[in-house]
Amino acid sequence: MLADVEAPRPVVSHDVIHAGKIFDLVGDVVDLGDSQVLREYVAHPGAVAVVALDDDDRVLLLSQYRHPVRSVLWEPPAGLRDVPDEELVLAAARELAEEADLVAGAWWRLVDFYTSPGGSDERIRVFLARDLQPVAHADRFTRTDEEATMVPVWVPLDDAVDAALSGRLHSPTAVTGVLAAAAARARGWSTLQPV
Repeated sequence: MLADVEAPRPVVSHDVIHAGKIFDLVGDVVDLGDSQVLREYVAHPGAVAVVALDDDDRVLLLSQYRHPVRSVLWEPPAGLRDVPDEELVLAAARELAEEADLVAGAWWRLVDFYTSPGGSDERIRVFLARDLQPVAHADRFTRTDEEATMVPVWVPLDDAVDAALSGRLHSPTAVTGVLAAAAARARGWSTLQPV
């Protein structure tokens, strides 16, 4: 069975090079057995993302400005794991409500991935959410900063897959999420793990 294997090597030293608002830049000296190497990387709290799929197999995507790449990207609702000890599905539900004004009646684990394992320890879990209902207007979250200008669109899942495969989508959560959702649908949803 093909599977990645968690196999940590001994860390001889760990230094915080820069402590940031959301994540840190760190340096570890790692013992590889016959040598020791310095590896610098972004220490990240991790994140969750939500492929919200409606009854017509349309996926919700939000436009969001991402300054490091100087682009407005189409992304599923997503956010940091910034509440201590919060269950991943609860973080996903919180982000779906905050960013899309939606609650879901059914949740599944869709896929897990590292965003850039050569330079960051960020791990994202993507959930599939269905049975969607709007958040009551009085309970809606007030969005600020880049989130204040997000534009929601409902896109047929097949069109989102075409956009990912043609290189028109670049957000890793969008590309990974829509391709995983399409693959799960092609398998009759049998690969999903309910949460």
